[in-house]
Amino acid sequence: MVPRVFYLLPLLYHFTITFASIEEAAALLKWKATFQNQNNSLFASWTLSHPAAAKNSSSHDPCRDWYGANCFNGRINKLNISNSGVIGTLHDFPFSSLLFLEYVDLSMNNLSGPIPAEIGKLVNLVEVALDTNQLTGHIPPEIGNLINAKLFYAFSNELAGSIPIEIGKMKSLESLSLQRNNLSGSIPKHLGELTKLKILYLYSNQLSGPIPTEIGKLVNLVEVDLDTNKLTGHIPPEIGNLINAKIFYAFSNELSGPIPAEIGKMRSLVDLLFQRNNLSGPIPSELGNLNNLNDLVLSENQLTGSVPTTFGNLRNLQTLHLHTNKLSGSIPKELAYLDNLRVLTMTKNQLSGHLPEHLCQGGKLERFTVTSNKLTGPIPRSLSNCSSFKWVRFNNNSFIGNLSEAFGIYPELQFIDLSDNNFHGELSSNWGKCENLIDLRVARNNISGSIPPEIGNVQGLLGLDLSSNHLLGQIPKEFGRLTSLVRLSVQNNNISGNIYEELGSLTKLESLDLSDNRLNGSIPTWIGDFVRLFQLNLSNNKFGQKIPKEIGRITHLTLLDLSHNLLDGEIPAELASLLDLSNLNLSHNGLSGRIPKELESLTGLLDVVLSYNDLEGPIPNNKAFMNASLEGNKGLCGNVTGFQPCKKPSSVVKKHSIAKGRKLILITVLPVMGALVLLCVFIGVLFMFNKRRRVKDVERRDGDGWLSISMLDGKALYRDILNATEEFDAKFCIGQGGHGSVYKVNLPLLGDIAVKRLHSSFQNTHPKSFINEVRALTGIKHRNIVNLYGYCSKAQHSLLVYEYVERGSLSSILSNEVESKKLDWLKRVNIIKGVAFALSYMHHDCSPPVVHRDISSSNVLVDSEYEARVSDFGIAKLLKPNSSNCTALAGTYGYVAPELAYTMKVTEMCDVYSFGVLALEIIKGKHLGEYITVLANSSTIDHVQLSDLLDERLLYPEDEVKDVLVLIIKLASSCLVEIPKSRPTMHFICHRLSSMDARPPTHVK
Repeated sequence: MVPRVFYLLPLLYHFTITFASIEEAAALLKWKATFQNQNNSLFASWTLSHPAAAKNSSSHDPCRDWYGANCFNGRINKLNISNSGVIGTLHDFPFSSLLFLEYVDLSMNNLSGPIPAEIGKLVNLVEVALDTNQLTGHIPPEIGNLINAKLFYAFSNELAGSIPIEIGKMKSLESLSLQRNNLSGSIPKHLGELTKLKILYLYSNQLSGPIPTEIGKLVNLVEVDLDTNKLTGHIPPEIGNLINAKIFYAFSNELSGPIPAEIGKMRSLVDLLFQRNNLSGPIPSELGNLNNLNDLVLSENQLTGSVPTTFGNLRNLQTLHLHTNKLSGSIPKELAYLDNLRVLTMTKNQLSGHLPEHLCQGGKLERFTVTSNKLTGPIPRSLSNCSSFKWVRFNNNSFIGNLSEAFGIYPELQFIDLSDNNFHGELSSNWGKCENLIDLRVARNNISGSIPPEIGNVQGLLGLDLSSNHLLGQIPKEFGRLTSLVRLSVQNNNISGNIYEELGSLTKLESLDLSDNRLNGSIPTWIGDFVRLFQLNLSNNKFGQKIPKEIGRITHLTLLDLSHNLLDGEIPAELASLLDLSNLNLSHNGLSGRIPKELESLTGLLDVVLSYNDLEGPIPNNKAFMNASLEGNKGLCGNVTGFQPCKKPSSVVKKHSIAKGRKLILITVLPVMGALVLLCVFIGVLFMFNKRRRVKDVERRDGDGWLSISMLDGKALYRDILNATEEFDAKFCIGQGGHGSVYKVNLPLLGDIAVKRLHSSFQNTHPKSFINEVRALTGIKHRNIVNLYGYCSKAQHSLLVYEYVERGSLSSILSNEVESKKLDWLKRVNIIKGVAFALSYMHHDCSPPVVHRDISSSNVLVDSEYEARVSDFGIAKLLKPNSSNCTALAGTYGYVAPELAYTMKVTEMCDVYSFGVLALEIIKGKHLGEYITVLANSSTIDHVQLSDLLDERLLYPEDEVKDVLVLIIKLASSCLVEIPKSRPTMHFICHRLSSMDARPPTHVK
């Protein structure tokens, strides 16, 4: 007979397990009580009844109902609360109570403070994820007790101190990720004991010392990333033992010595990146054994010798960067065997000889740069057929040959620089068939003939530099079609004739240099429309007549050089409006009269040259004029070395002049003033009358359903829209929004327009929102904001009538594989600037300020010239300064500032946050999702990989563009900080963006 006690054992076991899980749950609840955000709805299930009732209450069972918790045999063995918005610390985490825990994921929260030493008690842990938080302090040596752990993630925190040597006890580790912290000290040699390790990420820290030779013991390593630290010493030859490694990154360190030949044994390598170090000696030929290699980057080192011919064996190679070294010899012809090569950069070396034939025979070469070498000979004929070319630089070499024969038609070409060579012949009309070209540079060669007018067909052209050649004829009037042009340089040629009126359409120019030619006629007055100009140089020509006063409208001008011409008349006082002017040269002309006293206000002037004119009178009391070049003017006077002091008029004459002047003023001015006063009174009365009438009229029309903005008749406009859309047939619909549908409509008077037909539910439920949208938009006029033409509101329909923007929403462009590639880096930077300018205008130039509240890629439109146009003010609201402005949560998910979730208070800083999200989306080509929380952490942004944030569909940017993108990313990240007051204003953002130039420099030596 079985004793009764044996029947009680299962019940006793169940009772013990139940109370054990309750004890674990109670410990977790104690930790939860320390969260700073107790209202976190995700943890609503973390409750527990009284233990005596728990066995009858499944609703509180932590093994079945708790968010993120899982159990095995009644004990909690998994806890996954990743990305749950937890704000707290690990100080009270129940390490001692969760001894059966095998998997813990606390990543992507707001945990701060240190990692407690008690973590070493969880000896059953297999996977640990503490990454993407704000953890500080040292990594406790007790983690060495986690002998069963296969994965340990603590990246993207603020951890400091050294990597504990006890980590070598974690013999089961397969993946160790400690990147993006502030870890210092050396890489412990004890890592060599982790023989099962497959992933080792230590990049973006402050680690120093050498790469330990013990790394060669980790034969199972697949990915090794040690970049962006302060590592020194030689690369150990023992890394040749890593025969399974596919990725080895050690760039941006201080490594020195040779590249070990033993790397040739790492036959599985796909990516090998050693750039930005101090490596020296020759490139070992053994690297040619790495036939799986896709990317090889050895740039920005001190490497010498020739490029190995064995590189011809790297048949899978797509990217080869060797630039900024001391390589010599010729470019090996064997590189022509690389059928998959897309990017080849050898800039800033000492390479010589001819370019090899058939370098582009694989038909995939997109980016080829050999700038600043000693290459000579003609461009190989085969390169003229390289239709895959996108970004090409041959500048600063000694290439020869007839330019019209050397290059063909490149349908994908965006940038080409042929400057500083010895090309001759004429410019080919084929350049006008490179429809995607944005920058053409052929400066400082021996080119002759006229400028082909066909270049005017490349309407996306941003930069054109034909300077220092032997070009003849006039600047083609067809250039008037280059309305996107930002920089035009044709100086130092033999260009003659007048400037065609058609060139007045180049209103986006920022730099115009036509100096050292034979241009004549007058300087056109429409040059005042070039309000974006920073530099204007028309010197050494034959321009005559007066200096146009309209130049005073170019308020951002920093350099104005009109010297060595035939200009006459006086210096216009309007130049005093050029408050940013630093260099002014009007010398060697026939200017007369006085130097305008108003120029004293130009406190930013650094260099003034007015010599050899017929100027007279006092020299302005300005530091720049005190040190100016003024020789050759016989009538100037003042307290300046080399000039006579100005004579004071006698007192008698002075008094007589004053009395006479006063009498004349009284006789002349009093009647005029009297007439003006009467006129002002009349206008005031008329204005008040009209204002009252308009108010009544608006109220009447509102009541009747009509209100027209602009000169259009509201009722007629409404009728025309109904007819044109066949009463809003779906075939005319071009988009759906949160507040209505958008239709493209063609009207005789307005052409193409966009009509937003608001949802009936919206117009019935939110009439005030509708009126607020209209009233806010009536006062907004900005080149980066979509114009409102009018609206009408009837029982049947409520319509908003906007201008039509050709290319549609930024969101649709970025999501389209073909269209997104047309949106290159320069265009994207320009779009980011446009959105910033629009928001700055709304926040700082409108009174009262306007907050958009829904900035997203869907609400940014792109016009035919790739300019950004902010749209959809359907939820915009006028802010009164110092008002609370509490309102319902609105905006697009993923762009809404975090404070709106709990304060419901809309401020300009909400737009700033959304702008930061949008700017990063434009650069990446898609929304960054949860990765935004990483970038919001100011301590980790400097350690973020740039490549992680770039749109992979575009070529990796040139250095000049890359620097601007890095600045924008940092600026955008500062917009994402959690505390609104810590974000920059849009005015500050615009100031920083305006100082950035994403265009490659005019000439790189």
